[in-house]
Amino acid sequence: MAMMNHDLQSPQRRAFLRRSGQLALTGTALPFALNLAAMGEAAAFNAPAGDYKALVCVFLFGGNDYANTLIPYDDTNYNLYSTIRGGGAGQTAGGIALAKSALTATLLSPSVGPTDSQGQLNRQFALNPAMTGLAGLFNSGKMAVQLNVGPLVKPLTRTQYNSSDRTTYPRPPQLFSHNDQQSIWQSSSPEGSTVGWGGNMGDLVLSNSLNTSSVFTCMSVSGNAVFLSGDTALQYQVSTSGAIKIQPATNTSLYGNSAVPGAIYNLLHNQTSAHKMENEYLAVTKRALDAESSVSTALALTPPTTTFPTDSLGQQLKMVARLINGRSTLGVRRQVFFVSMGGFDLHDNLIRDHGGLLGKVSAAMTAFYNATVEMGVDSKVTTFTASDFGRTLASNGDGSDHGWGSHHFVVGGAVNGKRFYGEAPPINVTDGSGSPRVYSAAEQWHVGQGRLLPRTSVDQYAATMAKWFGVTDTEMPQVLANINNFGTPAGRADYPWDMGFMA
Repeated sequence: MAMMNHDLQSPQRRAFLRRSGQLALTGTALPFALNLAAMGEAAAFNAPAGDYKALVCVFLFGGNDYANTLIPYDDTNYNLYSTIRGGGAGQTAGGIALAKSALTATLLSPSVGPTDSQGQLNRQFALNPAMTGLAGLFNSGKMAVQLNVGPLVKPLTRTQYNSSDRTTYPRPPQLFSHNDQQSIWQSSSPEGSTVGWGGNMGDLVLSNSLNTSSVFTCMSVSGNAVFLSGDTALQYQVSTSGAIKIQPATNTSLYGNSAVPGAIYNLLHNQTSAHKMENEYLAVTKRALDAESSVSTALALTPPTTTFPTDSLGQQLKMVARLINGRSTLGVRRQVFFVSMGGFDLHDNLIRDHGGLLGKVSAAMTAFYNATVEMGVDSKVTTFTASDFGRTLASNGDGSDHGWGSHHFVVGGAVNGKRFYGEAPPINVTDGSGSPRVYSAAEQWHVGQGRLLPRTSVDQYAATMAKWFGVTDTEMPQVLANINNFGTPAGRADYPWDMGFMA
């Protein structure tokens, strides 16, 4: 017998109910993705007249190693880190531990020290030595660090995590699985989900007619991403070179005759058919041609002069900057973007490869922030990182294995930067035992091998940005399925909705 989902908060059920109501009101199924704004539910999206805001997700595919991204710097905790990761005597490099002397250029100087779950004072952190750009943004107040964040259905302790009562203490499904955790980060549901929280925000934008062009609300420069898919909002994909063209209607050398593309274009724009599916196909194709033309016009504007790295992530963020530069041409006041970078599944060669990857992330995100300053929109654009999961603190010999919680970065002029948010986890490795026992305070925030048990949920992390974006407290459950499990909008003392890192 198939399992039925009776959860009223599930994205699939919400989508079904929402669409059913929409079709009842309109009397018929509207053509695919047309008149999207008319399909949205009434909402009170908080967007003052004339303003613009954008969220940019930088997804690190493979599961980024948290312990060599944000490294303990105070002697007590650095020594614990180094011992666990195989460091050498005298705080030198060894195993998969970085030398303390390599961290001086990326030492973080917060305006307020991090809160430690064990009450430790004087905790210090440094970024990976390759991340000088982001270290500079943090120390200048333009970046915040969200500590130990990851997917949660409800708040969990280690004892509750080990409980056999999965109804009272549910775990996120398919923990430690790449595909499922990527999907849960983006959509609150495992692989197969069709609606993401970025797309849910896009739905609210469309339901309030904030964008005159619905097509450019959710945009990806990294292929298909469930993060950007809504019930009504569709993701529009571009490449680092621009809009993806329909070649027969745009290739001037087709069949050696420059008149052919124009003829095809006219056919697509003027032809009608008695066949409903054929008409729909023509409508979709026409919309794609019109969108390509609009994007090309927007990209023809004088771009920011900021120099971007030539690697893939650098060029993806350069394209996002150019699209934001053309926001008026595209007819948008709210946008959600997705870019990504792979290679972080480092079971091996962590020391050899990890720093290079993080250096590219740092350089690209720093260049992008500088471009937003140049365009005068730095307080209107917020960039944040996400990844499948963190990794084990314990070494597997040459790398680290799949984990759970991790540390992430939020960058922008509207960020309450130069601070850590959430709780700094203790540097500790446990045996992963699932047998009933009393765990020490330090062990409560690990689930074996230094896998962090998240103290902040993805829902809280996302809600903090969604609130800045304009989502109201009453709309928040439409965006994030589990948010009501973490208290009221005002927040509980231990699990508030708003983590505080956005102005």
